[in-house]
Amino acid sequence: MTIMRYAEGHKQAVHETIVSAAAKALRQKGISGVGIPTLMKAVGLTHGGFYAHFRDRDALVAEAIRAAAFETTNGPFSDGNSLAETLALYLSPSHVEHPEQGCVVAALAAESPRQSKPVRRAFAEVARGLLALVDTKLRGKSKRTPSDAALRLSATMVGAIILARAIDDPPLAERILKVARDSAVV
Repeated sequence: MTIMRYAEGHKQAVHETIVSAAAKALRQKGISGVGIPTLMKAVGLTHGGFYAHFRDRDALVAEAIRAAAFETTNGPFSDGNSLAETLALYLSPSHVEHPEQGCVVAALAAESPRQSKPVRRAFAEVARGLLALVDTKLRGKSKRTPSDAALRLSATMVGAIILARAIDDPPLAERILKVARDSAVV
């Protein structure tokens, strides 16, 4: 009998596929809207295979939150983007319409207080990371404590996305985004 072995790196690739799918699904459907069986089926794996990669659901959710934040870091906040470019990308109708591709803080942070300690810890980490990213865009580098301007701008950015998603009025949503962009210190 021949035993088939997976190529080196296969397990890590599968792990990353699961995390990526979870990061997208969580931002789109909310934390309670994503079940492990459905997620695993979506990536072509069995529910039982989940436990070869994660201790429990909270471990996956925490990792997916961090992965989603990494996408935002490499998207709107990438080093090549100016503050104005970052604001244009972050405060855009596309970001409002596609939470599954956007900032995890704007998509899910309101759910954070009701989560387990590992998930709350991941949210705290990515929220602080967002503050640092905004601070870096404003000051060229982030210090240990974000500036008041970074706090104000971060709150404006996240709040504008949340409000624009909540408003069932596209022209008003666009106006919210425009006011947020225009109020930024550039």
